[in-house]
Amino acid sequence: MKLTHNILSRGTMLAAICLPVFALTMPNARAEPTVEVLHYWTSGGEAKAASALKKDFEGHGGKWIDSPVAGGGGSAAMTVLRSRVLSGDAPTAVQLKSPAILEWAEQGALANLDDVATKEHWNDILPKRLQTLMQYDGHYVAVPVNIHRTDMIWANPELLASVGAGDVPKSWDEFNTLAEKLQAKGVIPLALGGQPWQEVILFENVVLGIGGTEFYQKALIDLDEEALKSDTMKKVFDEMRILRGFVDADFSGRDWNLTTAMVMNGKAAMQIMGDWAKGEFLAAGKVPGKDFLCVSTPSKDGYLFNTDSFAMFEVSGDDKVAGQKLLAELIVGEKFQETFNLLKGSIPARLGVPMDKFDECALQSEKDMQASQGSDGFLPSVGVDMALPGALTGAIVDTVTSHFNSDMSSDDAVSKLLENIELARD
Repeated sequence: MKLTHNILSRGTMLAAICLPVFALTMPNARAEPTVEVLHYWTSGGEAKAASALKKDFEGHGGKWIDSPVAGGGGSAAMTVLRSRVLSGDAPTAVQLKSPAILEWAEQGALANLDDVATKEHWNDILPKRLQTLMQYDGHYVAVPVNIHRTDMIWANPELLASVGAGDVPKSWDEFNTLAEKLQAKGVIPLALGGQPWQEVILFENVVLGIGGTEFYQKALIDLDEEALKSDTMKKVFDEMRILRGFVDADFSGRDWNLTTAMVMNGKAAMQIMGDWAKGEFLAAGKVPGKDFLCVSTPSKDGYLFNTDSFAMFEVSGDDKVAGQKLLAELIVGEKFQETFNLLKGSIPARLGVPMDKFDECALQSEKDMQASQGSDGFLPSVGVDMALPGALTGAIVDTVTSHFNSDMSSDDAVSKLLENIELARD
């Protein structure tokens, strides 16, 4: 049975298009598996990782049509995607974040991958929370490529040692004490790029560290009013105000990789950033544990994640349907999960992939990720658009950046947060 829906783009007037969803068309056995892949992996390790997937797909007899779109952290690619879908020419596979997966699935544009998921036992080899993010209405419509971690401190061990610290702080109070010592010595304690998403990554780390995993879930995912207006949230903004004092005066607009370079070159002691920062250190020939430290930010059992994933759009043609199924199978396959993540700097989304080729930062990340599965501590990052739809993420971003770049009180920040979220819901 086929279901059809009208595609209605949020916030804009678009022509109604009728697309089938969850059509279980059986591919012709003689069809050459073909995919057009729309993605925004266009530089460095990302481009190498994309090439690895292309090589694997072609090695299995498939035809790969590459459609990279650079710029805007994926926003340019999303503009192209909307135009393509509206013109009736959807790509077969598209790199998407989970909130966008949900939006396109609700509009009826995504294909059903349940037959591949059953054949490959995805329910047994993917973390439970990732399974739900790859599904719509209980059906698989996308596949995860990797897991990035956003609750990480990257530190310069020489600068820490200069004030008698042999390790990265394990609580926010310890962080503040260490930062004060570094500042007194003339060292920038916290390297931060003054861009909204970077400030929100800092914020979500403080939410996790001060409030814990249950509070993070209630406040930043469920958007529970009691959690949002609680004394705990006020303490989070109090800490953000303290952290603002540890950032250098020239932080505004600075890109994250330039901020990482400050730690690498001894201009700043620590950076709080996702584990893609590791690629900058490795590209410069730095050795983890020796030239730089990689440790989770203060929290008990939390693990804030980001995942790259591919959604399969509803297409016609046996060759394209066969291509989608082959691509989905290969992406979750053990071989590709290892190859891709070694190049990307992330860890496999598939559980049980051998980790003997990965560095110590990845090994610790994988260990903590596994531990978080039993404690409900495996939580999506707000700062990289994993947790909420765009408007609600924007409400948090606006509040955090307004507070961080002004003298706004914690009480006023909490009030503004509630107000912005309510407006975004309307």
